[in-house]
Amino acid sequence: MLLILLGVLILHLVILILLIVSTAANAWSVGGDKNKDLWYSCLTTNGGYQCLPASNEDWIQAVQALMILSSLFCFFSLIAFVYQLFRMVKGGRFYFTAIFQVLASLFVMCGAIIYTVMSPDDKFYTDFGYAYVLAWVAFPLCLISGLIYIVLRKK
Repeated sequence: MLLILLGVLILHLVILILLIVSTAANAWSVGGDKNKDLWYSCLTTNGGYQCLPASNEDWIQAVQALMILSSLFCFFSLIAFVYQLFRMVKGGRFYFTAIFQVLASLFVMCGAIIYTVMSPDDKFYTDFGYAYVLAWVAFPLCLISGLIYIVLRKK
């Protein structure tokens, strides 16, 4: 049982790191010497690095908010898991933790979908970057983790 709890805890920490990196990294859209993320649009010219704030469009602000919410809910889920691990009666299930984790999963999915649909077709940004991919990787892991918490019992 201890190994299962340790494995779930490590999975949760990995998901939290993925969400934080995908929210903060400057690589949601890449192309040549340009990088674009949720916060800045950066350009490398003549050895210099110039960043401008992201646009004030509603969709990018929605993605920013959803990614921050997903990171916060994942963190709160981790705190709830540790709290329930030590305070819950034997045989209890981690429903509260599972709800927070599933909500984090839904938030990251909605944020990534909005970014996919609404990101402009700019000829300079040809590919989605690693931060975008990390967000999509965090989504199923977060959902699976939430489902594990629903099934998991304290023994």
